[in-house]
Amino acid sequence: MNVSQAAAVETASDRESGLPRVPLPTLEASCERFLAWSAPLLTARERAETEAEVTAFLRPGGPGRVLHAALEEYDATEGVHSWLDTFWPYRYLGRRDRIALNANFFFLFQDTGEGQLDRAAGLVAGALHHKRRLDEGLIEPAEQRGVPQSMVQNRYLFGTTRIPGVPLDTVRAPYSEQAPGPSTARHIVVFFRGTMFRLDVIGPDGVPHSLDEIEAGLRAVTKADVGTAEDDRAGHLTTLARAEWAATRQALAALPGNARALDDIETALFCVCLEDFAPADTQAACDELLHGDRGNRWFDKAVSFVVFEDGRAGINVEHCELDGTTILSFTDALLSTAPDEHSRLSGARSQGAPVPRPLTFELDAPLRSQVRAAAEAFSAYADATATRTLSFEDFGSTAAKALGVSPDAFVQAAYQLAHQRAKGHLGATYESIATRQYRHGRTEAMRVVTPQMPAFVAAMDDPAADRDARRAAFRAAAAAHVARAKECQAGEAPEQHLWELELIQRRRGAELGVAEQPALYRSPGWTVMRDDYLSTSSAPSENIQYFGFGSTSSRCIGVAYVLLPDRFNLYLSTPSAVAAQMHDFADRLREAVAELRELLTD
Repeated sequence: MNVSQAAAVETASDRESGLPRVPLPTLEASCERFLAWSAPLLTARERAETEAEVTAFLRPGGPGRVLHAALEEYDATEGVHSWLDTFWPYRYLGRRDRIALNANFFFLFQDTGEGQLDRAAGLVAGALHHKRRLDEGLIEPAEQRGVPQSMVQNRYLFGTTRIPGVPLDTVRAPYSEQAPGPSTARHIVVFFRGTMFRLDVIGPDGVPHSLDEIEAGLRAVTKADVGTAEDDRAGHLTTLARAEWAATRQALAALPGNARALDDIETALFCVCLEDFAPADTQAACDELLHGDRGNRWFDKAVSFVVFEDGRAGINVEHCELDGTTILSFTDALLSTAPDEHSRLSGARSQGAPVPRPLTFELDAPLRSQVRAAAEAFSAYADATATRTLSFEDFGSTAAKALGVSPDAFVQAAYQLAHQRAKGHLGATYESIATRQYRHGRTEAMRVVTPQMPAFVAAMDDPAADRDARRAAFRAAAAAHVARAKECQAGEAPEQHLWELELIQRRRGAELGVAEQPALYRSPGWTVMRDDYLSTSSAPSENIQYFGFGSTSSRCIGVAYVLLPDRFNLYLSTPSAVAAQMHDFADRLREAVAELRELLTD
């Protein structure tokens, strides 16, 4: 790390430490909100049962008091940035199912009309320019409505890989004790037809190769006379459940030469996945970005650009250290400037076209069998996921604002109305709310079904409710939605607080004298509130067409939406067993948007 980079790291650290800490709610406040947030989804009997468990949880000397005291002590510990510092690793790195499709998310970029190699080279050049600006502290501090935002996640954009483990995964990344400062890697990993290649895109002196040379290197990958049999495509292994992948990775690394190949992949700045086909349509492109495999992915890599044969492109992101807001900023930086300008600004120069080097793994018969089984299992899993794109070209945030309503409140109310009509009932609905205004801030879990939301939905289908009554019910639901979102932004939300207390019990229960899981976490309120029927998240950027992720349960619809001034695009996902309900939801949503627009128009 040179002097300028060290200064940049210190400046970024000072800027981060200047942000306010995530406030730790009181135990009483979180329990009170939990009861209020879960109540609309419960029967009277279930509410009474949940209230009894909250009372037991809160009693003097009770488990809630003990666990919260431990969290307060942790929050006050020197070097701790936030009471959520331990929560996030357990939430993301502790999950034991596969992350491919289940956790990774994607963006489909806007089309540019470029060919595949031009598009891929431009993305590489843009990323290298962004890395240089990041390393040298030249990225403008992020702000939201004038409020400084955490930028610590930028450290995980380059050279970062999730490593499977038991009981938790780990993250191999720069800016760590093992690798202080920015990544010094000079290479990326390029996939083509299941074969991996190491491609050095930065010269020995730290200067990027020219745009033409990067394109030449990518072209050489597609022309290389190297074929990898399906059973030798180790990328398939990253689709396994985490504990199984951890054991398989150990066996893989033990064979001659494989440790070096793993090191090349894990330290690479990012991946570029070149596909030898063009998706049939936009939805097929989205599906390929979410769960396309063919051994042509390394799903553990933080950032993987995917470029199809016709030049369409997008990104697949490993979620443990990167949220959508950070990737949106990264994407906007890449796509708002022409590739040749990125190349020039990065200081790139001609130094000879880089020569791709195939990365091969030595596999024995058991490992080949595991590769084949992983490929077949993930293909079946992907096939068991139903998806749909939905586009409103005549509606966007401008239209919602013209109706005097928060655009997000409008679409969330429309989701609830569509869900009621498609499934005959409301259900727990999650919405991700960014909290990057805090030190090391990430997101908060908002629950959309306020008491006013069922009243609004009922009024819309009540023959006795006139236009004014329906409009009043909508306005009340929209106002409650905005108020709750502000609570979440202020760190005044119950779910992650109570969830972390549950995790403390799992980690330290015996030590703290709370040997058993408190009954609150088996109460109807806790189980029903967190049993998602809709899981929603927004990614507003003019540079992307669609944003998407997998559903979170056997009956959940994942709702990823791009809400812009002049358009509203959604990518829906759900298990195939309930695909008909998802398609009905989509059709009902189109009706609901039109109906609400008409209702609110004077």
